[in-house]
Amino acid sequence: MPEKRALILAGGLGSRLRPLTFVIPKPLLPVGELPIIEILIRQLAHHRVDRISIAVGRAGSLIQTYCGDGEPWGVHIDYLREEKPLGTAGPLGLLEPLAEDRLLVVNGDTLTDLDFGGLFERHDPSDAMTVAVSRRDVELRFGVAEADGEDRLVDYKEKPVLSYTAGMGVYVVTERARREYLRAPEPIDMPELIQRLLRNDEVVRVVETDAYWLDVGHVEDLETAEAAVGDHPGRFLPD
Repeated sequence: MPEKRALILAGGLGSRLRPLTFVIPKPLLPVGELPIIEILIRQLAHHRVDRISIAVGRAGSLIQTYCGDGEPWGVHIDYLREEKPLGTAGPLGLLEPLAEDRLLVVNGDTLTDLDFGGLFERHDPSDAMTVAVSRRDVELRFGVAEADGEDRLVDYKEKPVLSYTAGMGVYVVTERARREYLRAPEPIDMPELIQRLLRNDEVVRVVETDAYWLDVGHVEDLETAEAAVGDHPGRFLPD
């Protein structure tokens, strides 16, 4: 049976979390007692991922020292080194050809209780990619005016709530999509790769979930993440 593989994207500079990330790479910042990346590794191991590749940048040695070969978690870990920043899709081009046609890709600053195994299994082999998404409501801090073509006001809403579907930074990517639409080594972000797929009439499917999700990008997000894990540790750290 082909091994189930995942790629954790941990090569970013973490500029939004400075000055904390001047010394510690973002995936190693603690959420409670554990770094974000260890929480992800434990979750992936729980969902029977056999092998995890971690894409690392300038602080890769620190991440490699901490995570090692994955033995404590029962997974095999290897490392992809970005000589220059490759974005959120570029590291896919550093992987060798995969035996399994599907690869789970996760941003290394993601705190979630998503069923990674379920997402992996829900991917349709004929699709180029599956994107995990979450519904978000945002209340605007001001009134919104709507006018017609003659500048006459037709509607006015005070602090409306906008609802949208946000990508969670979790994907299932096929080997075919990776091989045919990436030029390695190429700096490229995931939205641009998705646009390439769509321009070529490839199917990119979304899976909407009500799982907890937080992009830990700012200092206040660390506080929110620590509170979430502290209140419900079993939700994020399965036995």
